[in-house]
Amino acid sequence: MIHVGTELTPTVLRRTFGCFPDGVAAVCGSVDGVPVGLVVSSFTSVSLDPPLSSICMSNTSKTWPRLRSAGLLGISVLSERQGTVCRQLSGDGKDRFTDVRWDTSRAGAILIENAAAWMECTVEREMAAGDHQIVLLRVHAAQANPEIAPLVFQASRLRSLGPELVDSGRRADGSARVVDLIVQVVAASGS
Repeated sequence: MIHVGTELTPTVLRRTFGCFPDGVAAVCGSVDGVPVGLVVSSFTSVSLDPPLSSICMSNTSKTWPRLRSAGLLGISVLSERQGTVCRQLSGDGKDRFTDVRWDTSRAGAILIENAAAWMECTVEREMAAGDHQIVLLRVHAAQANPEIAPLVFQASRLRSLGPELVDSGRRADGSARVVDLIVQVVAASGS
């Protein structure tokens, strides 16, 4: 029997949630002509049709109230080589964009250079969720750089992805079916 603890302290939850790795994304916008940004590890895809994604923002964030007013938001999925950029955009300093290479899209979204992916989004709606807000984003444009590995946040640390574990059992589009992976694991273990 697996014993699941019932003491749900913030420390226990943070440690438990930290077992699941998250990508790291910069969320940026222009407010009164000045770049404003922050970093989230709660970015996730929601829907392909309509194109939606989401982020979670702490209710205590001082940056989100300003950033939300930007209208158009640039989401940059940071690359494994952008740990310094992540720390800079996460800081409490006055100018988070010092030494951060960024540019704007044709539509005016602020995007971080050399990221693994970019999206232009607007806020679709916000929902209260405990000590955070779930922010549903409408994706208007997107560009991926699949050859660039993303930065990962896991167990309260920035990390990079390890080598791919399975390179067979792939579909024509390169994706793996879960059943193929299970069969390969069982076959490899000799069971």
